[in-house]
Amino acid sequence: MARKKIYMALLAVSLAGAALVLGCSEEVGPGRDDPWRGVTRYPDHTNHAHLYKADKFEDGPSVTMACLECHPQAADQVMATSHWNWLGDPETVPGHDKPVRIGKLNLINNFCISIEGNWPKCTKCHAGYGWKDASFDFSVKKNVDCLVCHDGSGLYDKGESGIPPKDVDLLAAAKSVRRPTRDNCGYCHFNGGGGNAVKHGDLDGSLAKPVERIDVHMGRLNLVCIDCHKTRDHKITGRMVSVSATNTNQVGCVSCHADKPHGNERLDGHTEALACQTCHLPEMAVKEATKVAWDWSTAGQDIGADDPHKYLKIKGSFIYAKNLRPEYFWFNGSLERYLKGDLIDPEKVTQINRPLGSIGDPNSKIWPFKVHRAKQPYDVKYKRLIVPKTVGKGGYWTDFDWIKAAELGGEASGLPFSGEFGFTETEMYWRLSHMIAPKERALQCVDCHGDSGGMDWKALGYDGDPAYVGGRSRKRVVSMAGGTDK
Repeated sequence: MARKKIYMALLAVSLAGAALVLGCSEEVGPGRDDPWRGVTRYPDHTNHAHLYKADKFEDGPSVTMACLECHPQAADQVMATSHWNWLGDPETVPGHDKPVRIGKLNLINNFCISIEGNWPKCTKCHAGYGWKDASFDFSVKKNVDCLVCHDGSGLYDKGESGIPPKDVDLLAAAKSVRRPTRDNCGYCHFNGGGGNAVKHGDLDGSLAKPVERIDVHMGRLNLVCIDCHKTRDHKITGRMVSVSATNTNQVGCVSCHADKPHGNERLDGHTEALACQTCHLPEMAVKEATKVAWDWSTAGQDIGADDPHKYLKIKGSFIYAKNLRPEYFWFNGSLERYLKGDLIDPEKVTQINRPLGSIGDPNSKIWPFKVHRAKQPYDVKYKRLIVPKTVGKGGYWTDFDWIKAAELGGEASGLPFSGEFGFTETEMYWRLSHMIAPKERALQCVDCHGDSGGMDWKALGYDGDPAYVGGRSRKRVVSMAGGTDK
């Protein structure tokens, strides 16, 4: 213990003397780390206020048809994206022989579980109009929703099946169109899971107009989503680990920043094993609480007034939290992925999308994650997760009957239900990249190292805290594993 204290004291003096707190970049000279080189300068957007012949639009598809008069290629472009199809390109999922296309269309999660059988509610956030059941025609151009991404009025809204309510002024929305802003992207992404801040942990309504303490890029520099998630032909770069299994089409800090941006050997050495976000995203859910646990097994009870942050009869029990330190895992960009119909061991925790990587993998870095833990229904006989129908006639939220909900959900998803159900524990991982703090708030040495540090070094594969003499070197581990420490 005495040796540890002496070491930490010497380390603190060394870092203080050189002004080398994590996140500090005062030593960076001109041209070394110039993040503005990666930010696109857009020309002024065309004012559309006087371009429409109609004095009223009756429905969303009518607006789309007007848009296509001047942008005839736009619908075809949108229909080639995952925002439209809710499927990605074919990819290899560990444990499965053939490449598969996965996405919101066919995946199971541990929030509202699946869209299959529940389309009207889920497709409120689809970039289209009228997806109410499995018969939706993805080839109809007029059903592309231009306004959800381009409305500048702030008054546009979508209801069930993505159809705007009758009181939405579609002409005003059409006249206001602009490049997508945080409000446009956030309409769906801030509210994933059915409410503000539910799913992501680093995406919620506080990012619409954040102060820099919440997010330095958006709050101080006023960046918008498409500054990082660059878009060409309506294809947006970036993928969520919740709906993918491979490391393709990604956005990263090095898209704008240098890979060793600090101008100091000690700090830049951390980038060999740490993602930038690990130090520069010290907390998630900075302002709005995010859901970290959901127990479906308690649903259906009359136990008092519903509280959306604790209990809802239709959904069960929840735990929300904010200002949370993330959990840390090695991650090489690929994931295991539970696919519909996969077998489970109900006595163990089922990993919905476990990040892959290890200390001995040269392509891995330690990343921050939100982990959402749940208890959800499974088929006792077939030993697989159930896709329940929750919405509408016969749905659990209507009749509070798990048997009926599982039967109807099985019909919609193609998973026959045995008639016996139980509840099993699951975990789902959400990689964190938003809510980047100002450098002054980045993690410091003692936040990770020492007796009060927040890292579980042994769980990460080290013999102990690598800051101390005798801590196992990652370079040595990679070398022993036959990799190359890059």
